[in-house]
Amino acid sequence: MNLAGSEAPSDTTPSLRMLIFGKPCTGKGTLASKLTAKYDIPSLSTGDLLRQHIIERTPIGKEVEEIVAKGGLLPDELMLDLVTQTLDKLRSANWILDGFPRTQHQGRLLDNYLEQRNLPLSLVVNVDIPDDVIMDWIADRWVHIPSGRVYSTSYNPPKVPGCDDVTGEPLTKRPDDTPEIFSQRLDNYYSQTSPLLYYYASRSPHATRLVNLDGDSNMLWPTLDNIVRESFPVARERILTRARLPRQMQVRTSL
Repeated sequence: MNLAGSEAPSDTTPSLRMLIFGKPCTGKGTLASKLTAKYDIPSLSTGDLLRQHIIERTPIGKEVEEIVAKGGLLPDELMLDLVTQTLDKLRSANWILDGFPRTQHQGRLLDNYLEQRNLPLSLVVNVDIPDDVIMDWIADRWVHIPSGRVYSTSYNPPKVPGCDDVTGEPLTKRPDDTPEIFSQRLDNYYSQTSPLLYYYASRSPHATRLVNLDGDSNMLWPTLDNIVRESFPVARERILTRARLPRQMQVRTSL
């Protein structure tokens, strides 16, 4: 596992203000979800925000749906407004941002917003998976559109085939999960998003730590979890009291 960048900023107890990005369909949302499930940290997914607008058929949602279906990128100002309005409401020292920024211009817009509030990013995570592996994942991927939960028939199957684990509702294929659309999204990534790596690398380690996650996909989560646990002790784990644990788990924890 290749870790790019040096030590975290000198603050002895740095807050976790984390950006996770990478190629499309690399499991960024899944990693963010695992972090929020383990740690008491809110996660903001621009994909979830946009899906909600699409479901509610708002003017923004209709515009977004058409652009996304063609594999395009959304206007910078629209994305910035969606993100900053939500960050203002969070009022939390720790958070994870998934899906924004996707261009150098968006990165600078976000930095300006954060610097005005003295809340600079502390960690940028790039999930780097080979293109051919992602193509295999797309073929196996099914989603629960209302929630954004993602499943894979090869490595993260639903408990009941074709059904969401939480609601039992049917799973579907995303309209952009086709080789043609994915190829276009990859082109957009290489031409517009990948330069963000150079932008954040130029800031590391003085302002923001940059971490590159690559290699064995099974090691992505353990590696990221270890980084957060060791470098950001302010990220408190969620505690489930023994009184609330199932009996089987209570027995196991006593061994």
